[in-house]
Amino acid sequence: MSGAGRYAPSPSGDLHLGNLRTALIAWLCARSTGRAFHLRVEDVDTARSSAAAAERQLADLAAIGLDWDGEVVWQSARSDAYEVALASLPTYECYCSRRDILDAARAPHAIPGSYPGTCRSLSESERASRRAELAAAGRVPHLRLAAGVTRWTVHDALAGVYEGDVDDMILRRGGNVGQAGDWAYNLAVVVDDAYQGIDQVVRGDDLLSSAPRQAYLAALLDLPPVEYVHVPLVLSATGARLAKRDGAVTLRDMPVEDVRAWLAASLGFPGLAPAAILEEWSLSALPGEPVVFQ
Repeated sequence: MSGAGRYAPSPSGDLHLGNLRTALIAWLCARSTGRAFHLRVEDVDTARSSAAAAERQLADLAAIGLDWDGEVVWQSARSDAYEVALASLPTYECYCSRRDILDAARAPHAIPGSYPGTCRSLSESERASRRAELAAAGRVPHLRLAAGVTRWTVHDALAGVYEGDVDDMILRRGGNVGQAGDWAYNLAVVVDDAYQGIDQVVRGDDLLSSAPRQAYLAALLDLPPVEYVHVPLVLSATGARLAKRDGAVTLRDMPVEDVRAWLAASLGFPGLAPAAILEEWSLSALPGEPVVFQ
């Protein structure tokens, strides 16, 4: 089979056990189906990204036994590609603050977590006024997609048919006057998956709700669809999702041999290295429930 899978971490800190488990599953799914396997550093969030963290992440992935094909793609080097994609999409300026959006979300019939389209129907004079207000504060507006649908359906190998919300998502964030704002994750990931030939996206099931937005955006850009595989997360003993900010266990805290052993056992292959797991791997064998790390 042609095509490719990928793992694409954000370099905001070290990879914890949940991240490493998802990476291993993505590698197994790609390699077991004859796909290439690529890595991408999703460093579009400039305030939270660290080149040093990215290098540690790549080293940790190699340490647990993963390999990859071709060069690692860094999103921070892909701005020109995002510019081209943005130019082909219907967009409008958004002048809303976080408070504006929160207040609008409290309105009757508002869709939780979705942008209510506050700035979409502004008149030209209203836009000029809001733009001037932002400029006086040293800021430039966000750019949002003028979405033509409110729902979109995708197929996930584990969740089946999934229909989710699509809103006027941010494509490029506002920034300071004279400085380009950060590219938004949804645009960057869709453009880069196509660039790398990705047709299988394996990631945590906390991102399932993002799939309809991204699939819709890919359709607008006339990019090939991908096969989604959203896998169960690793939870803490309290039932919370593991998070870097909460001190989740990484290779800085546990010997690599112990990490590899835990990862193998969590997939139902105790004592096996990734290469040995690959010989027996089938997605149907993946435990369907979240794994708890004690």
